[in-house]
Amino acid sequence: MPETDLDLLIRAAHEAGRIATRYSGREAQRWDKPDGAGPVTEADLAVNAMLEQMLPSARPGYGWLSEETEDSGARLDRDRVFIVDPIDGTRSFADGSRTWAHALAVAERGVVTAAVIYLPMRGLLFSAAAGGGAFLNGDPIQVSAPADLAQAHILAARPNLLPEHWIGRTPPVFQRDYRPSLAYRLALVAQGRFDGMLTLRPSWEWDIAAGDLILREAGGLCTDRFGAPLRFNNARPRLAGVIAGGNTVHGGLAAALDPASLGIASH
Repeated sequence: MPETDLDLLIRAAHEAGRIATRYSGREAQRWDKPDGAGPVTEADLAVNAMLEQMLPSARPGYGWLSEETEDSGARLDRDRVFIVDPIDGTRSFADGSRTWAHALAVAERGVVTAAVIYLPMRGLLFSAAAGGGAFLNGDPIQVSAPADLAQAHILAARPNLLPEHWIGRTPPVFQRDYRPSLAYRLALVAQGRFDGMLTLRPSWEWDIAAGDLILREAGGLCTDRFGAPLRFNNARPRLAGVIAGGNTVHGGLAAALDPASLGIASH
């Protein structure tokens, strides 16, 4: 039986983990990208090189979009595209933390159909295929369902909760924690460990694509900051922020956000 896209992504994620964990984050060579685009390490590049060889060779008709590969308009002519962040949370990796992830996805005509988020240092592999549910290490997961927004625990950086982003005042949500990896934040909401996730800053597709499907397959909603469904493989691969959570939390956050806010908050 031919290998499904999800099986392929899982196999690739495990290989990515084997490569990345050969490096010691603090000792890995590190560079800063131009224009304040953040750091990159030799581990990011090594993982990307493997993925760029492995995945397109297994699916030669698919396009390619990766944080660590110079973008090409050729992907726009493909119905299906790989969307990859070799290491999401590079700063965390470079600091020697365990909270970084490989985020791999396939999108078909703008909608993610297979996805994996893998944290090799924590032994966590989140996965989903369209219509098949969401899983953590093979066990089903689902979003939480707090009675109302006031009881919700939201993953968000503090600047997202500043009053200027909200109608009236910031909702009474409890910001308990923060994770540097956007993909991991989405996975934690899908798992039900947190009730919602919010980022108002424009976000790269490779940070969001895998988590979008995993969260939706776990029974949640994942949209841009204005409540519009996320579409991927755009000519400029950036999204207008993200609101994620179960129906109650997502709806409450979306209704409370001021649409006139510029969305310049930090991740």
